[in-house]
Amino acid sequence: MHLLETTLAQINPIAVELLSTTQTRLDNKTKPLGSLGRLEEFARRVVAISGQQQPDLSKKVIFTFAADHGITEEGVSLYPREVTSQMVFNLLNGGAGVNVLARHAGAEVRVVDVGVDHDFADCPGLIRRKVARGTRNLAKGPAMTRAETLAALSVGIELAAQCRAEGVGLVGTGEMGIGNTSPSSAIIATIADLTVEQVTHRGTGINDQTLAAKVSAIKRGLELNRPDPADPLDVLTKVGGLEIAAIAGLVLGCAAHRIPVVVDGFISTAGALIASELHPNVQDYLFAAHESVEVGHRFMLERLGARPILDLDLRLGEGTGAALAMILIEAGAKILTEMATFEQAGVTGH
Repeated sequence: MHLLETTLAQINPIAVELLSTTQTRLDNKTKPLGSLGRLEEFARRVVAISGQQQPDLSKKVIFTFAADHGITEEGVSLYPREVTSQMVFNLLNGGAGVNVLARHAGAEVRVVDVGVDHDFADCPGLIRRKVARGTRNLAKGPAMTRAETLAALSVGIELAAQCRAEGVGLVGTGEMGIGNTSPSSAIIATIADLTVEQVTHRGTGINDQTLAAKVSAIKRGLELNRPDPADPLDVLTKVGGLEIAAIAGLVLGCAAHRIPVVVDGFISTAGALIASELHPNVQDYLFAAHESVEVGHRFMLERLGARPILDLDLRLGEGTGAALAMILIEAGAKILTEMATFEQAGVTGH
């Protein structure tokens, strides 16, 4: 049995009864009922997901998965594909946006090479789990083989298991890969039966002409590969990406190990969407960090039934939105664990 199958078998519904008992605890804190709004939602969800009555989210990790994409041959991005490897070095040196925001959030960034078209040799700090040197051009054929897809999924699943062993309380998803908004658009178009135009945006900031080329390339890929919307692995294999597959695996692994997972933007949510299509209970383990400027992201969030935490017009990726959302999720947990009750404070209750 493949690791994917055993992981799917380990995913159970969250402890729904803990949602109400945790809310009762929150209602006894020194505040009017419901007055901390979504922070209370975050607290009760963390308890229900983890099963921990006193959740400790101090150990937080964001995984930034890096991979290249063959569809860059079609001129779909503002930047050449070698920027992926250059940005990996920037991430490792602590100079990327996610590094800055993760430091602010008290989270660790772990950079994973799952499919970059570059030999990094012995790069300190890089988790080397390369499955292939990028995907093939989905506009001309399947992006990956089934074996590559399963291997990339396994990378994420294994990293989630490692987090469980380390006692990580909160996991975030991130990615780096020039061209990766194209496969993300292809995934949501297929799964939600939407037109490519409805779900495709400007990515790195491309102009109208490049956007038209991008839409055309994705359309050709969908017509040629005909991914089956009822088979998430088929969709992922034919029009996905190695980092998207690794994110899907990470999300599945976190659900299996009852670790709350904060999903970043458009590309990360493509991975979470694949995970959710593979197992319906996955949705309950997710926190949607924000709603991206990328137009397809809203359709993904709707499909997942996820209400984003932030709306800041973000579209960088890397895990930047996840880092910011982690601050608020941890704040909710601290309200539960640190705020006094009416009885403790000697305040007349309700």
